[in-house]
Amino acid sequence: MTSPSEEPAWKQRAVERSIKTAKLRAAQRVQRFLDAAQAIIIEKGSTDFTVQEVVDRSRQSLRSFYLQFDGKHELLLALFEDALSRSADQIRAATAGHTDPLERLKVAVQLLFESSRPDPAAKRPLFTDFAPRLLVSHPSEVKVAHAPLVVLLTELMEDAAEAGALRAGLSPKRMAAITMQTVMFVAQSSGSEEGSNKPVSADEVWDFVSHGFAAS
Repeated sequence: MTSPSEEPAWKQRAVERSIKTAKLRAAQRVQRFLDAAQAIIIEKGSTDFTVQEVVDRSRQSLRSFYLQFDGKHELLLALFEDALSRSADQIRAATAGHTDPLERLKVAVQLLFESSRPDPAAKRPLFTDFAPRLLVSHPSEVKVAHAPLVVLLTELMEDAAEAGALRAGLSPKRMAAITMQTVMFVAQSSGSEEGSNKPVSADEVWDFVSHGFAAS
């Protein structure tokens, strides 16, 4: 029997429906701001834009912007997190076509390396300008942004461990984090070695990191 203090079922359904609708509209507004900011970044080739430019491009209000974001930094952070999340999804899809756990790890490492390399022909200011500053000023935010990649690599490490392809006693999660950081750092800082015209390759990176966790 319903107590007098409990809301009627019809009212609960109405409130839940209202909340669901409000969340959907908020998500749509957020996406319009993100799309507008991304378009401006592509046009300018940099993250040098104002909040007002984003508001004008999205055809929404300044008040609506500040209901969704604290400011430009949070907007850029959202774009950065979204880009890394999509990268993790793409790598996951590419590994799905392989059955051998160690081969899946190899595919993931090599794709992560290639996608993290600076490309002079492609302007990626979120990674070349924003990310390095973020690493210095907000390291905890960088950790959160990279979480989807760590989760993916951890799953692949766990599968390899179950198959006996990892060295005994290793923590899959720690190996995943170390591997991700190593691969991305080498990719972002690699160029031609001094005295050589041959840049570091994805095969070389895999050979190096795999010796740290692969079973003999």
